[in-house]
Amino acid sequence: MSILSVSHLKAGYGKKIVLQDISFSMEQGEIRAVLGTSGCGKSTLLNNILGLERAFEGEIEILGTKIKAGKEQIPLSVQKRTGVLFQNGALLSSLTVFQNVALPIRLHRPETPESEIKDMVASRLEKVNMLHAIDKLPSELSGGMKKRAALARAIALDPELLFCDEPSAGLDPVTSRSLDELLLFLRETFKLSILIVTHELDSIKTICDKILFLKTGEVLLDSPLKDGLESEVPDIKEFFYTKSLFLNNNAAKQSTRPE
Repeated sequence: MSILSVSHLKAGYGKKIVLQDISFSMEQGEIRAVLGTSGCGKSTLLNNILGLERAFEGEIEILGTKIKAGKEQIPLSVQKRTGVLFQNGALLSSLTVFQNVALPIRLHRPETPESEIKDMVASRLEKVNMLHAIDKLPSELSGGMKKRAALARAIALDPELLFCDEPSAGLDPVTSRSLDELLLFLRETFKLSILIVTHELDSIKTICDKILFLKTGEVLLDSPLKDGLESEVPDIKEFFYTKSLFLNNNAAKQSTRPE
């Protein structure tokens, strides 16, 4: 069953067209990566799906609800069934981890008793291994801990669809790998479908079922990951080759670094 469908999306800023004619769909339980070089329109696509920007043309269907791009807002009933992990975590600095995770519950389910909110927050934090930091402020957290706390907030309402914008950005390889494993765990636990904007090759290979590869605002490839990795299309082949070369060079530097 399609959980997200984008049809003939055209978007940009002012008179500048960034996305030409984007169409793709995601199945339930799928983890899909949006790939491409800088400036190809990855973030613009995500922002338009989330309703943060207004598209010029097209239609988006989220969780069975059709939305005319640029003309209709995403209904609150649909927003409650989705979660977002922003690139920098976007935790509110003046609130504790508990207060940050409780925020969507208080906003979308104001009738929830305080005792139940405490249980829900503790449950989400436990699933991302952050229960020990429940009373800490964001300034007291490491980069990886901030991402985990933000992820706990993103799943606070048990969403069916999770959007992630560069979840591994700024993280070291070990922390990035643990975050990938956590996303896989959450997919199984919550039966999540996940759309990820990323450029991290290790993450792509570890967690993604399919890829959507963009070039200059158009879909160059919409396929299973395996087909992308084996593609002979020059731009796609170069993308994966360059990423692999970068990873291998980094690994070589690590292995030759003195103790």
